[in-house]
Amino acid sequence: MNREELLAAIDEKYKGMGQNPDVHLSGLLYAESMTYWDFANVDALLSLQIKRTTLPDEMVFIMYHQINELLFKMILWEIAQVSEQDDITPEKFSMHLARVSRYFDMLSNSFDIMSEGMEVEQYMKFRDTLTPASGFQSAQYRKIEIASTELINLIDYRFRKTIDRDTPYSHAFEHMYWQAAGKDYSKGEKSKLMQNFEKKYRVELISFMEEYNLINLWTKFKQLPQEYQHNVELVNEMRHYDHTVNISWVMHHYNTAAKYLDSGQGSSKATGGSDWHKYMHPRYQRRIFFPELWSEEELENWGVTNLEGHQVLTEIPQRLTNK
Repeated sequence: MNREELLAAIDEKYKGMGQNPDVHLSGLLYAESMTYWDFANVDALLSLQIKRTTLPDEMVFIMYHQINELLFKMILWEIAQVSEQDDITPEKFSMHLARVSRYFDMLSNSFDIMSEGMEVEQYMKFRDTLTPASGFQSAQYRKIEIASTELINLIDYRFRKTIDRDTPYSHAFEHMYWQAAGKDYSKGEKSKLMQNFEKKYRVELISFMEEYNLINLWTKFKQLPQEYQHNVELVNEMRHYDHTVNISWVMHHYNTAAKYLDSGQGSSKATGGSDWHKYMHPRYQRRIFFPELWSEEELENWGVTNLEGHQVLTEIPQRLTNK
C-alpha cells in the first residue's frame, strides 16, 4: 500500500468512526516511539513477584504459577475466537484448538521447572505459609473448563442425575466436580479454601457458566454441519485437546505433587486439605470434555492406560458418523 492509499484508508477509517482523521494524524507528531519494555509492561510485570517467606525457592513457585495464569489467559482468548464466531469453518476451529493444545503441552512439559527446580525441604516449609491457598483457586482454569464443555460433563458423577438444562446455574455450581476438593457433602460444610474461593469468584463464575452455556467448544462443535463434524482433522484436534487437558496435564501435575507430598517430609495433605490422590487423578475425576468422540474402551480406560498419548484417527469411525 503506497502513501496515498494509506492516507485514504486512514481517512476512511476515522470518518467511519465519526471522528476527524486530521486530529489523529496530528497526534502522531507528539507520540513517543514504542519500546519493548513499554509494549510488554516489563517493569510492572517484574514487580509482581512478592515472597512471603525467607526461602529462596518460593520465588520459583510464585513465578511458575504466574506464568501458568498468563497461559490460561491465552487459552481463554483462543477459545473465545471459536465461541464468539458464527459460521466457523472446521479449519479455523482446528487452528484455535491446536493453539490451545500447544499451550497445554507447554504447561505439561513445564512441570519439570518445579519438580527439578525446587528443593523438597524448602517447598515443604514454605507451603505451610501458603495454607489455605491452592492452585485449585485459579478462576481462569475453572473458566477454561466451563468454556470447553457442557456443564453436565463437569458435574460430580454422584449428582449428574439431579442436573438438567432447567437446573439453576447456582445449583449446578454447588455440584461441580471440583467442589469435592473443599466440601464435605455429608455435613454440607465447606473448607476455608472453598469459602475464600467462592467469596471472590462465585458470582463471576456463575455468570460465565450462563454466558458459555450455548457457546462452549463442545456445544459449538455439535452445532456445526454434519460434514464439519466428520472432518478428521477437527475431530483429532478435539480428541487431542481433551486428552492433553484431562489426562496428560493432570498427570504431570499429579506426579509433581507426589514428588513433594509423598516425600515423607512434612504433611502429605494438600494445602487446601483435599484428598489430592483421588481429587487429581483422572481415573477418579473422569473429567471428559467431549465424551462422544471416544470409544467405549477409551472411556473405560480413561486415565488408567496410555497416559502419554492417544490414538490419532485416520478416518471417522462409524460410531461417530451415526451420531
